[in-house]
Amino acid sequence: MHALPGIVAIGYINEAIDEGNPLKTLDALLLPTAKIRDVDPDYAQHYQDVLHYAKSQKFRDPESVSKVLWLDEIQQAIDEANADKDKAKQWVTLVVDVNRCLERKDSSDTLSVLKSSIWNPDDIIPECADRYYDALTKAKELKSDGVSREGSWLKLTLQDNKYDYYYNVDSQESSWVIPESCLPKESWLMGNEIEAFWKGQKQQKEYMRRRQMFVDNVSSIMKIQSWFRMRTARKSYLSRLQYFKDHNNEIVKIQSLLRANKARDDYKTLVGSENPPLTVIRKFVHLLDQSDLDFQEDLEVARLREEVVTKIRANQQLEKDLNLMDIKIGLLVKNRITLEDVISHRKKLNKKKGGEMEILNNTDNQGIKSLSKERRKTLETYQQLFYLLQTNPLYLAKLIFQMPQNKSTKFMDTVIFTLYNYASNQREEYLLLKLFKTALEEEIKSKVDQVQDIVTGNPTVIKMVVSFNRGARGQNTLRQLLAPVVKEIINDKALIINTSPVEVYKAWVNQLETQTGEASKLPYDVTTEQALTYPEVKNKLEASIENLRRVTDKVLSSIISSLDLLPYGLRYIAKVLKNSIHEKFPDATEDELLKIVGNLLYYRYMNPAIVAPDGFDIIDMTAGGQINSDQRRNLGSVAKVLQHAASNKLFEGENEHLSSMNSYLSETYREFRKYFKEACNVSEPEEKFNMDKYTDLVTVSKPVIYISIEEIISTHSLLLEHQDAIAPEKNDLLNELLGVLGEVPTVESFLGEGAVDPNDPNKTNTLNQLSKTEISLYLTSKYDIGDGEAIDGRSLMIKTKKLIIDVIRNQSGSTLTEILETPATVQQELDHSKDMVSRAIIDSRTPEEMKHTQSMIEDAQLPLEQKKRKIQRNLRTLEQTGHVSSKNKYQDILNEIAKDIRNQRIYRKLRKAELAKLQQTLTALNQKAAFYEEQVNYYDTYIKTCLDNLKRKNARRSIKLDGKGEPKGAKRAKPVRYTAAKLHEKGVLLGIEDLQTNQFKNVTFDIIATEDVGIFDVRSKFLGVEMEKVQLNIQDLLQMQYEGVAVMKMFDKVKVNVNLLIYLLNKKFYGK
Repeated sequence: MHALPGIVAIGYINEAIDEGNPLKTLDALLLPTAKIRDVDPDYAQHYQDVLHYAKSQKFRDPESVSKVLWLDEIQQAIDEANADKDKAKQWVTLVVDVNRCLERKDSSDTLSVLKSSIWNPDDIIPECADRYYDALTKAKELKSDGVSREGSWLKLTLQDNKYDYYYNVDSQESSWVIPESCLPKESWLMGNEIEAFWKGQKQQKEYMRRRQMFVDNVSSIMKIQSWFRMRTARKSYLSRLQYFKDHNNEIVKIQSLLRANKARDDYKTLVGSENPPLTVIRKFVHLLDQSDLDFQEDLEVARLREEVVTKIRANQQLEKDLNLMDIKIGLLVKNRITLEDVISHRKKLNKKKGGEMEILNNTDNQGIKSLSKERRKTLETYQQLFYLLQTNPLYLAKLIFQMPQNKSTKFMDTVIFTLYNYASNQREEYLLLKLFKTALEEEIKSKVDQVQDIVTGNPTVIKMVVSFNRGARGQNTLRQLLAPVVKEIINDKALIINTSPVEVYKAWVNQLETQTGEASKLPYDVTTEQALTYPEVKNKLEASIENLRRVTDKVLSSIISSLDLLPYGLRYIAKVLKNSIHEKFPDATEDELLKIVGNLLYYRYMNPAIVAPDGFDIIDMTAGGQINSDQRRNLGSVAKVLQHAASNKLFEGENEHLSSMNSYLSETYREFRKYFKEACNVSEPEEKFNMDKYTDLVTVSKPVIYISIEEIISTHSLLLEHQDAIAPEKNDLLNELLGVLGEVPTVESFLGEGAVDPNDPNKTNTLNQLSKTEISLYLTSKYDIGDGEAIDGRSLMIKTKKLIIDVIRNQSGSTLTEILETPATVQQELDHSKDMVSRAIIDSRTPEEMKHTQSMIEDAQLPLEQKKRKIQRNLRTLEQTGHVSSKNKYQDILNEIAKDIRNQRIYRKLRKAELAKLQQTLTALNQKAAFYEEQVNYYDTYIKTCLDNLKRKNARRSIKLDGKGEPKGAKRAKPVRYTAAKLHEKGVLLGIEDLQTNQFKNVTFDIIATEDVGIFDVRSKFLGVEMEKVQLNIQDLLQMQYEGVAVMKMFDKVKVNVNLLIYLLNKKFYGK
């Protein structure tokens, strides 16, 4: 307990400090229990100031645990205040003594005054006494000149301007607070001014002394400097030498970098110069060589491309079969068809899934690919035909619009996308976009009469573009764009959006009845206006609108922020669409044009994916899983709002109850407008894909497509059918190729003799199956094939370039003319022979389809001198055709070689990108195929369950598990006969034209089940005389029921209730 008094004293001191009373603080400091030393009562105010500052600093310190001053901190503050007191006294003494000495003009006492008042007397230099006095006297005189009113107070600032000390020279009175009527003594020099003078003198003397020492020892200093420089230079040299030894590898790399910079400069010349010199071209001509890696990558690209195209087609067929299976199982559930039909379709699915379909790939050794001159010629002509169709979009663009709508749609979905390999690489995507552009311009030019026709109609090309971009290549884009927000909407179980007042009203009534257990007195059927009179409906509707606005904002934000994710092809076609419409309708406003762009980008491309994300692979669904009605309605409501916003269409008329969202629609339209405008801001395909007319000439492999025999025959047939419209000019190349091919071949002639057994009873089915066999066509231009002087200038240019490349590899020169005129040395001929041997070895490993033409192979085997003579002949021919000129030393052909070198580098880069893209696409397709297989397994399990259940129930109808039909002796359901009166009584028959109700008893109807499941014959009789017969299809009736058709006509006179007719058929023929 002995420490308690001290703690109490500390408390008193801190309280006094906080109160700000210096006397109370002094009393607390003087308490015996505080044990504070050296407290001077005359300095109570300064103690208060110092202690208050110390406490405030502690309070601001975040690391300080306690916010009060303890004994050691208080003692430290008192000691600091006492030091200030001593410093102030010393300062006053200096100022008063010096200024009075100057006033007495006593120079002799100046030195002694300074020495007695300065903290370190040794800093005062006696030799400078007169200088001190003179300088101080002048300073005081200058200071006194401007003084008009003189006081007697001096002011000293201590501790970085924290505290002020005041001293009266007349009364010798001092204070730590500003005195009343404080008038400063301005004519006197202050301490800092006095100190500056004697310190300056000291520094000046020291400088003069050191300078004199340097003057006296110049020679010694020079020797020292020389030695030091030598020592430093030697040390630096040895250090740098050791550095080079330690970094030998890095130095080699730097040297390599310098050489690379030189090569880079040469390449910049090759790329950037309009006429690159031969010396530069010669350095890079090796880049045109094809390495083993080039061939391997080309073969891998070809293999992956074939696999991707095959997988796309297989998935498309599997998807169609699965959709059909959905329908068949749905009908099975309602006993609409027999189980045998479903089992038969399941076997077909399992066959496709397991890859057990019998495909006879005998076309490689017989048929069109057999080793005969005639069939080889046919194959080459087909390859040239499809190359022409692929690279000249005008033919297909015209053909599309010559066919009926239903045929053109199928043609586009199969042949056209197959012809371009579903745009599986950049070349084919470029060519497909050129077709889309040409066809769209043709359609707008010939079929669009008003701006709104694009929106209100269903343009063929727009449909094709959207279908393509939603396919395998564009599917991932839609997933990235919409999947996160769509999943969020679907997973939000609490989200309910219902903007139909009638539906909201009915749900509310149902809720009331459920809660009370009593029938509601409210009417069940109400109009929109009546429903809106109830406050509960209004409140629920407002909540739905608020939820709708919130989730729509999320979807809109995802779309607007993901412009870069939109497929380039879709954006480019949007640009073409906008420009073509503007060209045809120059008076159309920017808003009208952007609405059309919005119709393509949002309504046709995105909107269906939002409404039905499960149907467009936006979200992953497990087999048997589905989106419920509430989730579907939520998505549909969002899509409806965005559709209105994209077309700037406000809620009016029947949607008047949603008019509160009109301002939101206008605001959203402005966002969409900027988005649609920016979407059209894309470069041309030539720039995007770096393509031109020479691209195919520098690629190693020929373009290849994978197309079925049926599609080849179909295309050939369509071209012949519409030949006059597609190629009206007689000398058109298409007419020439069709003339060579002749009539359309049959599948059997295409496959060759012996492909199908002529005695096969299922020959038609076998041929139909074989027609779906895919073959590969390596596309070639007709102008790339030929020899001698009959070939055209373009082909001759290609051959000449290859010869020049072989020559300049082994013979140097500043110009092509110089090389051609200078004889080759023996060593150059030997080097050239070695190069050709190496090339022959590489060519021997090249697949047949990727080899050059025979004439090019023969040219490559010529000696160096013979190649040069052939080059000279070719150059003269090319000069006559205007392709080159001897005046510029054939620089034109050198420029073409430089372009080939540049394109070869770009081609390799694009090939690597294509490999990665194909692998990514194939992975996605395999995942989709796996999902389909999962669905097939799910259906298998379901059907097996149905079989087991039906076995246990011993169903009325006999079922054969092998799917071969009913056993012998099985009976069909007996016919059913009703009078019209009886059917009228049951509500099935509603009326018969021109016949009174009392006559219905004279009319009978016989309903007979046919051998085809689900098909019924209905015969009518009047007074026993058979009148007419009509056939009913149960699936047609189900479709009517689905579409909400309540009444239909039979015999053009009899009105029947569709729902009750279905019920009657179920009851009488299916036991339901």
